[in-house]
Amino acid sequence: QAQLVESGGGLVQPGGSLRLSCVVSGSIFSIYIMGWYRQAPGKQRELVATITPRGTKNYAEAGKGRVTIYRDYAKNTPYLQINSLKVEDTAVYYCYSGINFWGQGTQVTVSS
Repeated sequence: QAQLVESGGGLVQPGGSLRLSCVVSGSIFSIYIMGWYRQAPGKQRELVATITPRGTKNYAEAGKGRVTIYRDYAKNTPYLQINSLKVEDTAVYYCYSGINFWGQGTQVTVSS
């Protein structure tokens, strides 16, 4: 069964860092763009970063300089490294595939 399962979220102090992982089940995802979105309370889901099958990366303005997206092409596993975390980074982070397939999300809470 096709599936995206996020992990790596949790409670993090401001200025800290974390890495989110998206375990991929289903080879169909290898031919599509993949990435990460987030949704804060009361807000719409927004882009964090994407990566194409050719390795082209796109970052939202809020994460530029702090966010790095990686893709393990052998496993088709996208990772999101976030450094210098801010309180406003608090959100549920979702793994995404260009086939319009979403993971269940992982909670990131940035607080002292």
